Amino acid sequence: MIEKTATRVLDAGAAVIRQSGGGRLLVVKGPDRGESISVGTMPLTLGSGNVCDVPLSDPTISRRHLGVEPGPEGVVLRDLGSTNGSFVQGARFNELTLGFGTEVTIGKTVLKYVPNEEAVELVPSEAESYGALVGRDPKLRRLFRLLDDVAATDATVLIEGETGTGKELFAEEIHRHSPRKDGPFIVFDCGAVPDELIESALFGHVRGAFTGAVTDRRGAFEEADGGTLFLDEIGELSPSVQPALLRALDKQSVRPVGGTTYTRASVRVVAATNRNLRAEIAAKNFREDLYYRVAVVRMLVPPLRERPDDIPLLVEHFIRQFRSERSLQIAPEDLDRLRRHHWLGNARELRNVIERACALSHGTRLEIDEALEERPVRGGDSGAVDVDLPFKEAKARIIDAFEREYIAALLKRHGGNLSAAARAAEIDRKHLRELLRKHGLRESSA
Repeated sequence: MIEKTATRVLDAGAAVIRQSGGGRLLVVKGPDRGESISVGTMPLTLGSGNVCDVPLSDPTISRRHLGVEPGPEGVVLRDLGSTNGSFVQGARFNELTLGFGTEVTIGKTVLKYVPNEEAVELVPSEAESYGALVGRDPKLRRLFRLLDDVAATDATVLIEGETGTGKELFAEEIHRHSPRKDGPFIVFDCGAVPDELIESALFGHVRGAFTGAVTDRRGAFEEADGGTLFLDEIGELSPSVQPALLRALDKQSVRPVGGTTYTRASVRVVAATNRNLRAEIAAKNFREDLYYRVAVVRMLVPPLRERPDDIPLLVEHFIRQFRSERSLQIAPEDLDRLRRHHWLGNARELRNVIERACALSHGTRLEIDEALEERPVRGGDSGAVDVDLPFKEAKARIIDAFEREYIAALLKRHGGNLSAAARAAEIDRKHLRELLRKHGLRESSA
């Protein structure tokens, strides 16, 4: 029978979400919309007749329409000689191996295959560090507890979090604690390569593949063979390249631009994003099947403003890093200032402040006055741009400040009415709520 409550609703604030094995067919269109069909290890038949394991109420479906059974490479669908046929992306099929995110049409019903997911509740680690990662907040120590288990596998990991939260550090520690630790760790910034060159940068090219290709060139996948490939800002990846990335992940092999054969590349992929990929999927900017392939384990790194108790620990850590030859002390009132500061750039911004303070301090006291000088962020102000920061971080700080000011003013104008504010801003109400949570604003006080 159809299971009406089988799909777990995930808490968007959960620290860790992972695919727990198996999947289910969700009815996303048709008379049975909203229902789900659990797909396990036993074969199933779908159709409009009561003789089927899963009867559907769509009269345009044959009595025995579709067979579902496990196969060596995944779940296999077989059309059972239906009258109206079975289709994927408009093409009729007799047999199909399902990938997560695939939509199948039978009659007037559309089924989507999605993984089972679970939010993992973890006991915080007793340690306040994990390799280069430092933190005593329970949210961060829960991630420390998870890292050993995740690192020991080859599962793909999606690390989510704002700019500056340390996503690359998490990826590095996954690599360092994995069986691949002696292999290469290759960083590929998906937002830093022009669209016309990104396929070559990822998969390589052969000589003569395009103007300027004077020699064969290995791509990031081949460079990471035997190790880990960190795909930073995967949400920036051009939609035209996403199908090729999905094939590379599935096949563990790549075909260079202009090439005719595939080259084996044994690569563990860790990806990171500061975007809401669910929203990008809804906007048709990111493939849903690629999302499921990348997010076998999903980790959310909390921003620094949500863990102020980590600031003293991080300050000590950064002082040792930048002034190891001489101890510096920070005054309690200065530490309170750091705790109250709204860290738009997160731990990376704090690191930069302490690095400047270490360079400017004479004597034994850490001087933060000049290092923590407030910078205006309005776009029309000539002081808006901080060229001491990398381009991406400086841009992110300005965007974050704009978002916070805009959302606060928007909610104030509409008396805290979230629905009215979302309509006025022409954004989804759920997205507005996510922005409130991101910037630490409350509906009643924004």
